Amino acid sequence: MALITRLSRLFQADMHAVLDKIEEPAALLKQSIREMEESVLTDERHVRLSEHRRQQLEGKRDQLAETLAELDEKCAFCFQSGKDDLARAFVKRKLETLQMQQLLAEKIAVLDEQTRRLTKRFAEHQAQLAAMKQKAEVFLENGAVSSYPWENPQVTVRDEDVEVAFLKEKQKWSAS
Repeated sequence: MALITRLSRLFQADMHAVLDKIEEPAALLKQSIREMEESVLTDERHVRLSEHRRQQLEGKRDQLAETLAELDEKCAFCFQSGKDDLARAFVKRKLETLQMQQLLAEKIAVLDEQTRRLTKRFAEHQAQLAAMKQKAEVFLENGAVSSYPWENPQVTVRDEDVEVAFLKEKQKWSAS
């Protein structure tokens, strides 16, 4: 069993090494930035949509306030005219409108909380994107994208160094 585990780890390590060689850091970094930009745009759309919904609900709230004012006038007129049955119908509509107004106020409160959370997340994502773009600029400017320093080192050996090393090796082997 230990042999199978060791072989699977060896195979897994080799596969990861192959994938590391294949991946290009610059391409991965640019793709990550594109994905973050899409996320920020999506967050921005959600915030705008939430604000638009709030404006719609506020418009409905204003309509309900106007309706309540009209119902008050109609109730007052009915009571002045002695039409209690008709006034009762307007009172019922007034109560229904007040209930709708209460539900609408609750919806607006929930929507305000959602908008606050969306706005906070949007700001966080914008900050993360800005930080990632800065890091990417530094990464690309430093040339770290081309290769890792330990993968393909730039080694140059001068002829003089070869001659000196050769003489040292020759002396070491002749002495033994």
